Amino acid sequence: MARTLPPPYTPPAALLSQLKGRGYAVLPPSAVAALCGVELPALHALRPAWDDLVEDHYLKDGGRYRRRRHSCFVVDPDGLALAPHRAHWQSLEYNALHGGMHRWFEPIEPGTLAQPAWPRLIESLARLFSQVREVDRWFVEAHQFRIDTGEGIGRPTPEGAHRDGVDFVAVLWVDRCGILGGETRVFAADGPDGQRFTLDESWSMLLLDDARVIHESTPIQPVQAVAPDGPGMPGHRDTLVLTYRAGGFQGEDATIAG
Repeated sequence: MARTLPPPYTPPAALLSQLKGRGYAVLPPSAVAALCGVELPALHALRPAWDDLVEDHYLKDGGRYRRRRHSCFVVDPDGLALAPHRAHWQSLEYNALHGGMHRWFEPIEPGTLAQPAWPRLIESLARLFSQVREVDRWFVEAHQFRIDTGEGIGRPTPEGAHRDGVDFVAVLWVDRCGILGGETRVFAADGPDGQRFTLDESWSMLLLDDARVIHESTPIQPVQAVAPDGPGMPGHRDTLVLTYRAGGFQGEDATIAG
């Protein structure tokens, strides 16, 4: 089995100082649950939703290894509101591979949004980020991802090391089954500082100040494909990515009706 580096978990008491000081922080599942004000089983109740994602037909590398759903929200002092369904859009500056396209993905299922942990997670992160940057209205995009190894290799970030064009990013690891790889890498945007590690606990979370750091995840391959007895069942890597942006969604003026 390939050696993996453990996550550099941030003590909860140091979360704000770490995020302000280095531009990223990593929390274990227990700290994520505490931040949201829920018990871990409430987060685990979200996991079955990843078995019902829809194939991403926009991959420019021709792959069929990514399935996803996407929904948008607004968080302000009045609470959390589901925004009208919209395309996901990024500029070429932030996504050289898929930027400039209006990508329409199926929305996150209503049953997932109705889970008690869902609004707690979105709103608690909004409150946290508002302590780092004085913003009282956040535009949030939620992406459910499953990267699989049905074709041998799956690429969590086919665009390579990147920023997302938002203010903050939260990457939550949901599940990891029968794979090698998927190492997380975080680099300072304007210096040599860097960190690499593998998230391997369900509902551990990486928090990123998108203006200050660049991030990527390495490709995955099935464990059994490198075993002596030959290929086996494909594996997968499930994540939830939440992006927070002040002032509006990316491409707000350019988004076309679907």
